[in-house]
Formats: sequence, C-alpha cells, structure tokens
Amino acid sequence: MGARIPVATLEPSGRRMPLFGMGTAVYPFAAAEAARTAVVHAIRLGYRHFDTAALYQSEQPLGEAIAEALSQGLVTSRDELFVTTKLWCSDAHRDLVVPALKNSLRNLGLDYVDLYLVHWPVSVKPGNYELDVKGEDLMTFDMASVWEAMEQCHHLGLAKAIGVCNFSCKKLESLLETAKIPPAVNQVEMSPLWQQQKLRKLCAARGIHVTAYSPLGASGMPWGSDQVMGSNVLRKIAEAKGKTVAQVCLRWVHEQKVSLLVKSFNMKRMEENLDIFDHWELNAEEHHMISQIPQSKSFPAPQFCSCDGQYKSLAELWDGEI
Repeated sequence: MGARIPVATLEPSGRRMPLFGMGTAVYPFAAAEAARTAVVHAIRLGYRHFDTAALYQSEQPLGEAIAEALSQGLVTSRDELFVTTKLWCSDAHRDLVVPALKNSLRNLGLDYVDLYLVHWPVSVKPGNYELDVKGEDLMTFDMASVWEAMEQCHHLGLAKAIGVCNFSCKKLESLLETAKIPPAVNQVEMSPLWQQQKLRKLCAARGIHVTAYSPLGASGMPWGSDQVMGSNVLRKIAEAKGKTVAQVCLRWVHEQKVSLLVKSFNMKRMEENLDIFDHWELNAEEHHMISQIPQSKSFPAPQFCSCDGQYKSLAELWDGEI
C-alpha cells in the first residue's frame, strides 16, 4: 500500500482498504485524458485506492492509468491497488447487475474489482447513464434481488467485497434483514458540515465501514457546495495550525475513523492532501468547534423523488435523516 496511508480491514472479506483514496469523477462526465495522467501521478505519490463508477465514464482512463503504472514499474502488481466501482441505477435490476460489473471490468481492463457498490438505493429504466433522472423513468428498487445479484458478483470472484452508497440507517437495516453477505462499506457524503453521526454509529455497531465522499464539499460539481471550504470555523483552525482549510477538513474526516475520497487532478493539491498523515492532529477544542458547525447536506438528490415514484419526497428517500 502507499507508504504513509493507513488501511482498514473490511468485514466479512478481510480485504485491506487504504483509508485515503482518489475519486475520478469530472463533470460533465467524460473519459478524460486528464484523469489518466492524474492517476499515474497519484500512484507515483503513493495513492493506492481509486474510486470510479459506471456513471462517471472514468473507468477506462483509470484502467489505462493502472496499465501504465504497471508498465513503468510504479507498482509491481495490480494487487497493490484497491479499485472501487459502482452499479448505476439503470442497472439496479437483478438480471443486469452481473453484466454491468462485467462491462465495468472490460472498461477497466481488470479481472476483478476490490469493491463493488450499489450507487443509490434507486432503480430507473435500463439504458440511461445520467445523473439527472427523469421522473417517469423511476422504478421500484427491489433491494433484496439487487443485493442477491451483488452477492453473485462476489461468489463469481468479480468483486472481492460488495457494499452500498447513500443508504440511510433504515435502508441498511432493511438490507441486513435479507443479506447473506452484509455490505462491507457504505459510501456517503460526509464532511465537517454533514457529519453523519447517527449513521456512523449504526455502521460501527454492524461492522460496516464508512467511506466519506465530498469531504471538501465538491464545489463545482452538480452535487457540491462551497460551504465547506468557505467555513469560517475551519478557516480559523487552519490559520492556527498553519494548514489549509482542505487539510483540516480531511484530517477531521480521517480522525472519525472512516476512509475518505478526494478528487483533485491538481498535482500540488494531490501532494498536499497526503500531508494529513504527517505528525499533526486536531485537538479537543478544535474538535468541539467543528462539532458545533450547523449541519447542511450538499446533495439531497431530489431527482430521485417523484409523486409517481417509489420515493415521494426527500423524507422518504433519506428516511427522515436530513
């Protein structure tokens, strides 16, 4: 694994996952040459965990970057890397899950992924890979059958571990009632401005690892906000520490004992992000200051709600947790 990046052991597979990873989504979604170049540089810096999704169209450049890193000797084996991809809502149907993962593996040029995630607890009509889902395309998400197909992905050796994204406490509990293999990970929005305390407590009790996406607020993305990076509380702490606001955010997330994903193709920032593992930490007063920040979710995902759909409101999608 990367020299300075600690790892977590996922239940029940025992897979070791670096606690710091690189996201690859750029918007508008596209297979960008910049992504390939940035991933190669990230591997050179010591990054070993990479996150993509069928929706992002970044699977192919990520796969090309992995092949290039191997050819350059930056890593000696694909097994040194931890690769996550995700099942999009249009493939969240029992008979489409395994074919969707096989297609992702073709894009990546890999035999397996380390982690395969259900992107949302949402199903839409097959064939559409768009974030802006049309209300008339929403279908009922059959959690039990989709998860059964995810378990098949694991049994076939196509995914070493399986998990979910954007699941509320209630949806996790529902999944655990029928799952033969419990989800190893729940990847969710988490930052100092959306701290997910209730969800993290449940996941810890159930042996589900939490991964934080958008820990810096994902400003400039359709699901993002500039409120995290604009926080006066975080700015004051950063000034006192001699660190950047981003480093304070990332360090806070790391100290919550979760893993985190950061998307930056800026070479300088990619290196700065790793500095959260140097010899510094937030003190009790700083943790208290952050705990008092008013909470606001950046991406409630209203496009998944419709008067004619499974979720009539955000309260139903998130089970009253936002």
